[in-house]
Amino acid sequence: MDRLIFHNDRVVPLAEARLSPGQMGLLMGWGVFTTLRIYEGFPFAFDRHWARMTHDAERLGVELPYRQAEVWQAVVDLAKANRHPESTARLSFVKNHGGLWADAQGKPPTDLLIFTRELVNWPAAHRLKLLPDAVFAAGRLAGAKMISWVQNAGTLEKVHDEGFDDALLLNEIGHIAECTSANFFLVRDGCVFTPPLSSGCLPGITRDVLREVVPSTCYEFVEQNLTPKDLPSAEEVFISSTTREVAAVGEIWPQWKFDAPGPATRTLEAAFQKYVQTHLQRALS
Repeated sequence: MDRLIFHNDRVVPLAEARLSPGQMGLLMGWGVFTTLRIYEGFPFAFDRHWARMTHDAERLGVELPYRQAEVWQAVVDLAKANRHPESTARLSFVKNHGGLWADAQGKPPTDLLIFTRELVNWPAAHRLKLLPDAVFAAGRLAGAKMISWVQNAGTLEKVHDEGFDDALLLNEIGHIAECTSANFFLVRDGCVFTPPLSSGCLPGITRDVLREVVPSTCYEFVEQNLTPKDLPSAEEVFISSTTREVAAVGEIWPQWKFDAPGPATRTLEAAFQKYVQTHLQRALS
């Protein structure tokens, strides 16, 4: 994490930032967040991230007393202050009040926190571990990106210790949902398949962009329930996220291996980068 952060209304040194120990969001993991990719100093697809955050905040009962344009500017200012025009940002809204144990007098309804850091060097081909019963798709908050993220973070830490790059999570009825921080895609017969949101997966921003760009290629985008039985017939597999963009998968433990990156993965990565450059040119103009 960079040494400067944005807290509520200003850039401050990380060591000087203070949150109330009685803050409901800290005590209960009550809040929403998103991860942004910064290209040439500008947060990519910020409008999509903002729309998802406001939707999730409403589901969780988290007030957002901030304007979209002001928060966008805060991200830009922080990336500039930390001298990181090519970086990753984490944007969080943390609930302050409510519940029996909250004590955040004088604090706004919600704290705004923005961090930046250098880009992660992801592997050329990811190794995933298949995990059953890891997503509860029928839950009321399934698919919400909330700061109570211990299940995903703990799973990722565990599989990292076992030598994997991420986990491929199955829901309670055995359908493939997602990875701990990425959406999942399977290529077969000219189609790019991905689990529907009903699987319990996060409505990823890169997933949303790929839905738009895939039709411009020679492939067809299909949302369909997938199970491990679909893996043997897959020609290739890839995952997507804000920080990974489009990332090849070379192995899914315990028994599946794929050529990576395959032609579809390379084609869609190029299409995604073209989309990014087009929107970046608009931001710079």
